[in-house]
Amino acid sequence: MLPRLLFLPLAALIVCSCSVKKLAIGTFADALAEGTAVYASDDDPQLVGQALPFALKTLEGLLESDPRNVDLLLSTCQGFTTYSYGFAELEAAWVEYADYDEFVFQRDRALRLYLRARDYCLRALESVHPGLPEALTRSPGTALQDTSIDDVPSLYWTAASWGATINLGLHRPDLVVDLPSVRALVERLLVLAPDYGEGSVQEAAMLLYALPEAMGGDYEKAVAHRDRAIELHGGRRASTYVAFASTVSVARQDRTQFRTMLQKALAIDTEAAPVHRLANVLGQRRAQQLLDHIDDLFLAPLEDDSEPGA
Repeated sequence: MLPRLLFLPLAALIVCSCSVKKLAIGTFADALAEGTAVYASDDDPQLVGQALPFALKTLEGLLESDPRNVDLLLSTCQGFTTYSYGFAELEAAWVEYADYDEFVFQRDRALRLYLRARDYCLRALESVHPGLPEALTRSPGTALQDTSIDDVPSLYWTAASWGATINLGLHRPDLVVDLPSVRALVERLLVLAPDYGEGSVQEAAMLLYALPEAMGGDYEKAVAHRDRAIELHGGRRASTYVAFASTVSVARQDRTQFRTMLQKALAIDTEAAPVHRLANVLGQRRAQQLLDHIDDLFLAPLEDDSEPGA
């Protein structure tokens, strides 16, 4: 009789082991999410760049055990988007004018990471709204009508990863064809939470309207969203200035405006807002790199291009 009695709690333990495992995964995911501030406030990009791949692979390993965990999916999407933007894409930028073959290699790597990020975000949306990713591709104009304020983080990171993919892959028609889906995501975010992320949604809208007019771009709207983003973050984030300069100013060949935007990025005190420290350090490196190659980006220098532009 004793062996049978011992078997009962063992059976119960086996039955609930999956729940215990999911609880452990959820707890670990929460710890990782809370630890993102440690990365964001760091001032050593090399240290963070070397640490992030391990964290990302850990998240992917956890998803193998709990593939529909929305929080894990969103964290993984956010992590790969951030890593690609702050490190992989920046690696491509460093060699763009010195080694074209290496540039193509690094650019394509960044694209693959963005696509991986996008797919994790789409899985997160699928877990909450079955069929939404397919509908977003098929009928972007109506696919998001049932989303709510609770979906904003997933919508934002989907738009961020997908939009970054298209922005970096404008040479690939198979990526550009998804632009209506990204536009639908940004427009829905502007309805649900236009002030989300201290200007992050406004910055996404700015980049959307920074595209050529043939692709739905609009200079006045890009400027308006830029100004609103700066208002929301109080001029504490370099990314808005760098993104505007590298897209809108270059496209319009406005050299003076380009310099002004990047000088504003470089003037930001990286110690003033610890939560943005790493992003600002990276943004300022990109700003300086762009300024160093100003003659590669503009057809002809002005006689005096030091005066501020708007």
